Amino acid sequence: MEINRRQTRQIDVGGVKIGGGAPISVQSMTVCDTRDVAGTVREIQALADAGCEIVRVAVVDQDAAGALGAIRSQSPIPLIADIHFDHRLALAAVASGVDGLRLNPGNIGATHKVREVVAACKERGVPIRIGVNAGSLEQDLLARHGYPTAEAMVESALRHIRILEDLDFLAIKVSLKASSPPLMIDAYRRFSEVSDYPLHLGVTEAGTLLTGSVKSAVAMGLLLSQGIGDTLRVSLSADPVEEVRVGFEVLKSLGLRHRGVNVISCPTCGRLEIDVVHIAAEVERRLAHIREPLDIAILGCVVNGIGEGKEADLGIAGGRDHGILFKDGRLVRKVPEAELVDLLVDQAQAMAARRAGQDTSPLKVLPAGRIG
Repeated sequence: MEINRRQTRQIDVGGVKIGGGAPISVQSMTVCDTRDVAGTVREIQALADAGCEIVRVAVVDQDAAGALGAIRSQSPIPLIADIHFDHRLALAAVASGVDGLRLNPGNIGATHKVREVVAACKERGVPIRIGVNAGSLEQDLLARHGYPTAEAMVESALRHIRILEDLDFLAIKVSLKASSPPLMIDAYRRFSEVSDYPLHLGVTEAGTLLTGSVKSAVAMGLLLSQGIGDTLRVSLSADPVEEVRVGFEVLKSLGLRHRGVNVISCPTCGRLEIDVVHIAAEVERRLAHIREPLDIAILGCVVNGIGEGKEADLGIAGGRDHGILFKDGRLVRKVPEAELVDLLVDQAQAMAARRAGQDTSPLKVLPAGRIG
């Protein structure tokens, strides 16, 4: 199925294009106190190593704002400052060189304060994300709608957008997050019908690694399959690196991004003749650093054999205490189970290096092994 993405305006966040047909980017947020420069930079580097393309940090006071310059100078990816209520923190963040703000202009007070922030953002080319959250809607909207609704969320977003548009500021992206996937889905759908600003997808307070991943995959996967969404964050009560991994897996499953290793492994059943669970987990862990797209099949018995992995770049099919290595759907050799992981990882790394242009030596030919 080909996904026809919604046409949106394009903005630039520190060199990462969002909207306008650009690849859907994956974001995350640090956990460390932003005032701890070294700790925050370590977190950002770990996120970048996992593939994170934009990172957000909380700016809770002037000390945190004062740390942003040092953090930005060491960050390998664009940095977003998360600001609430205090326009002085926004001004300090922009002056420090951040690449974007997460800020709702209607929440920072008098018009002259908004005007100051917008002027600073215009001068430095800093975009603003308007972040609507079902749990913190304006009181007048709650009074009129009775409770958080998709209509109220869209109205809130449009209200904040108008404030910026009236100041001739259009470098905007929007999020409409809720902890309820159906509410979040409804809000994004409604907004996409009335505006072409790029959308940042997310289910807020999604939960733990398992439940949060499921909620996020269902909600964002549905919207993405309908062409809605230009960037995303999977919000988890877990290591932020897991947010990045889940985000890419969602995009890869829909064919919207092709990055890193895609493991195709069969479920457990009574026919398994190799330890698929252990092998799949170890292969995924040892190849997590690869960014070149690779499909790797790990199949547990001769019933599935090569057939279900014939589209994979590399794969193994299990036999009793042995496995068969195959490339591009063709048998290569039979090897003992104890050697399977090392051989598969070695071949995958070599293939990825060649695709990345890092290895131009002649392709190594594996010694022939008996098959059968």
